[in-house]
Amino acid sequence: MPFVHGFVLALGLIVVLGPQNMFVLAQGATRSRLLGALPAVLTASLSDTTLILAAVLGVSVAVLSLPWVKIALAAGGVLFLLYLGWTNWRAGPVSDEALERGVGLSTRQQVLFALSVSLLNPGAILDTVGVIGTSSLAYHGTARVVFTFASITVSWLWFFFLALVGRLLGKTGATRGVLNRVSAVVMWASALYLGYELLFRP
Repeated sequence: MPFVHGFVLALGLIVVLGPQNMFVLAQGATRSRLLGALPAVLTASLSDTTLILAAVLGVSVAVLSLPWVKIALAAGGVLFLLYLGWTNWRAGPVSDEALERGVGLSTRQQVLFALSVSLLNPGAILDTVGVIGTSSLAYHGTARVVFTFASITVSWLWFFFLALVGRLLGKTGATRGVLNRVSAVVMWASALYLGYELLFRP
């Protein structure tokens, strides 16, 4: 069944704890209201939708056939993730008083940051393009549309769920500080993994 295949495949890719997920989770935790994380949720969801549509429409073949594109994405991604990890580690906890005053990323900053961790994340791009794009080739016509719709649905449901979980966990400044540190470690681990893939698995 194309719907089940697309849903399970996309879920397996998206649940991995990466920069994009951690950012949405952190936004849910650091907002005074869940609605405040909506810009991050919508931007991440729309970014994933764009990547999935591009993959299904055949970009996968072009990207995977050009080794230098993968190398450039991986090299840029390593530097980008190292920087994100450093900024998150230095951020520390957010005080409850500051949260009540609404201190945090503006809507524009949320959108730009969500775009960066979504569209400049080579791991996510290669996973989406390489796995979902190539898997979609097994279907034609309506079946491919159903497969694509299922994959996109997972993204929207997952990011709303992450923001909700972040809101439930982020009741205290200490919890939000831990999320920042965990996010930093995840980003550094992702950078190391990408560096390994770049150097030892050309």
